Amino acid sequence: MNSTERLFALKVSLIMSVRMLGLFMLFPVMSVYAGDYDRSTPFLIGMAIGIYGLTQALLQIPFGYLSDRFGRKPILIIGLLIFLIGSVVAANASNIIFVVIGRALQGGGAISAVLMAFLADSISEDNRAKANAFVGFQIGVAFMLSLIIGPIITSRIGLSGLFWVIGLLSIIAMLIVLSLEHSKPINYYRLSFGAFRETLSRELIALDFSVFSLHLILASGFIVMPLLIMENQIVSMIDNWQLYLPAVLLSFIGMIPLIIISEKFKKTKYILLLSIFLLIISQIIFYISNLNFSIFLITLTIFFVAFNTVEAILPSLLSKTASASKRGLAMGIFSTSQFLGTFIGGAIGGLIYDIYDLNSVFLFTIFVAIIWWFMVLFSPLKTKT
Repeated sequence: MNSTERLFALKVSLIMSVRMLGLFMLFPVMSVYAGDYDRSTPFLIGMAIGIYGLTQALLQIPFGYLSDRFGRKPILIIGLLIFLIGSVVAANASNIIFVVIGRALQGGGAISAVLMAFLADSISEDNRAKANAFVGFQIGVAFMLSLIIGPIITSRIGLSGLFWVIGLLSIIAMLIVLSLEHSKPINYYRLSFGAFRETLSRELIALDFSVFSLHLILASGFIVMPLLIMENQIVSMIDNWQLYLPAVLLSFIGMIPLIIISEKFKKTKYILLLSIFLLIISQIIFYISNLNFSIFLITLTIFFVAFNTVEAILPSLLSKTASASKRGLAMGIFSTSQFLGTFIGGAIGGLIYDIYDLNSVFLFTIFVAIIWWFMVLFSPLKTKT
């Protein structure tokens, strides 16, 4: 990449990372602290985690289409403003219902697809895979940092204070967006079923189901894992970093060779299958083991290696399949699938916990991951993509 492309990729990755940092900080603390709100139940806590994904899913395609028509930058600003309003609503909530409403508004700032399309617009085709991998890598880093920072912040200023911090991060993201040049794709098309048919190939459907399953497992898992840490007295909430820090550092080291094999040696499908297999193994261990610090750390590391690897390679694969004229729409469908997975994972995970018990949630994630593995195995994804 030339210097202009590197700078643009850096800015996009910073916008995505700052926003994702704010969102992911909730994952290790929401199921533990949300029980203090009025009218709180496991199902509503799951909804507070997952409802963000529903509004994201509903708005990714419209936002992607609007960015194709009116340009990326104004849509990004509008999305971040909606996200900020949702953060303020959640920060002022005393009832779990208003936390759910605030999270729904946060999800209304559906800018992921627009950012991905903006990146693809501004990076040459030869360097697009590298840029997408770079952004995916930065999101992985933001995810890892959030698991360490989230519990520390929340233990000091509470969940309400964390929502204020998230609102501040959205303002920082807006300032970065303002530094980007305005761009508007030349081609114009009407949003129709024909446009969807032209955009959706069998390969793209496989990628959409992959990101759906990945984030379903993530949302369901993080309803259960923070509570398991507390129930098994593995570490206290304020000392969660002692568990998450080594796990994220080890997973960071573990994902690097997988990304290199995927990109350099063109073995993307094999790496995707391996990563899904590692996710299955991690969920099985969580389900069957008597958890202590060592077992939890090893299992969490396996989970993060697999999650971060898939999170990094899926956008790269998508950028190679989406046409330039409908890239915003294709990215919108992809992001819709991702956040629909977050919603369903949070809602069903919370419902299973409410009706049965914590461990039963892992049976659900194992089932989904096995279906996902076989779908990728028989998908049209090229082994040398």
